[in-house]
Amino acid sequence: MKISRKTDYALRALFTLVEHYHRGPVSVRELARRNDVPKRFLEQIMLEMKVKGWVASVMGKQGGYVLAKSPESITVGQVVRHFDGVMSPIACVSVHHYQPCSQEPICRFRRLFLDVRNHASRLLESATLASIYQGKPVRPEEVFALELTGGAGI
Repeated sequence: MKISRKTDYALRALFTLVEHYHRGPVSVRELARRNDVPKRFLEQIMLEMKVKGWVASVMGKQGGYVLAKSPESITVGQVVRHFDGVMSPIACVSVHHYQPCSQEPICRFRRLFLDVRNHASRLLESATLASIYQGKPVRPEEVFALELTGGAGI
């Protein structure tokens, strides 16, 4: 599974709003600057998130965006599903974008990708903005651990 740039930018903006939760609005200009996101693209993303009820806009000189729901009530899974739709690594295990395959009755690796889909979905649906915000940033040695990268193609 790979998330789109749009989802990435939406999550960046949401986590900035979590950081400012109950401290007032953050302008779209500031959200764009802090998260290294093109302002015009972010404006479109923020409007979509406003329609979903995740953010609210505050008018005026000191206006901007705030979270419209608590960080505990928005999951990363909701955001990924909204902007990217599909969480399945292959189409024959997708619920909404299912495409049949001639090898389904005998396929041995389909089960593995179904498990990957289910595990990723459960993980993303249980990950609230609040719970993720409480975590620590990933360290480089976690990304490049030899047991995971040594010829694995990750």
